Amino acid sequence: MRPRDSSIGVIGPRRRYAVRAFVLAAAVAGLWLLLRNVEYHWNWRVVYDYRELFIEGFYRTMAVSVGAIALGVVLGVVGGLARVWPNVWAQEIATLYVELFRGTPLLVQIYIFYFCVATVVHFDNPLIIGTIALAFFSGAYISEMVRAGIESIGRGQWEAARATGLTYRQAMFGVVFPQAVRRIIPPVTGQFVSLIKDSSLLSVISVRELTKASEVINATTYKTFEAYLPLAVFYLLLTYPLSALTFRLEKRIKQDRPAGDEAAQSLARRG
Repeated sequence: MRPRDSSIGVIGPRRRYAVRAFVLAAAVAGLWLLLRNVEYHWNWRVVYDYRELFIEGFYRTMAVSVGAIALGVVLGVVGGLARVWPNVWAQEIATLYVELFRGTPLLVQIYIFYFCVATVVHFDNPLIIGTIALAFFSGAYISEMVRAGIESIGRGQWEAARATGLTYRQAMFGVVFPQAVRRIIPPVTGQFVSLIKDSSLLSVISVRELTKASEVINATTYKTFEAYLPLAVFYLLLTYPLSALTFRLEKRIKQDRPAGDEAAQSLARRG
């Protein structure tokens, strides 16, 4: 019987980058061939003339995204822990939060936060209100990731920790949750990518982020392509590094998982 070649199916990084560059060049060429047949008077000077609007929108998008990510992680971790905590009140409140925000459209949530909640509390700052709305929305998804990460840890870990005399709280924060964090990080990082793109919806409440900047430029100059093509490039610049980081983290987790499983089994046997 021939030994199995473990190198089969493995693609070197140079070849991968070369293929990626070729595919990207082909996509750009295809887009150019498609657009060149459009009867349209191109004026790329519009991008330069309105560069300050693009730059301002870029920074505001970054600010909203960073703020929503930070608050969303806090809400997600608290919600995820509450979903598995041995307290029925905590579980039901967290479940209601997750189902409510995952089961309704983000656009509707933004309207509710801005026109209802903000009006009741007499607060009128679209940037902060939009950031909070995005945070609650992403926090609901992160809660489920945290819950799934905790439940993915083998029961032997719990049994070993409790056998040494640890309480539920000590076992959770000292043994289980640190291991779950490593499995949670890749999908949470991927959620950040979605959150950055979702920030474009804040244009409906007049937040001058990237999408709103493009809308203003398009309404002023009637140059749709020149207004929205740079928008796609800006979002790509924001999201691609996170997408690449997510891929690397997932790859590293897969490589380290066998060793982690062996350690878990050993700890369970000692318990």
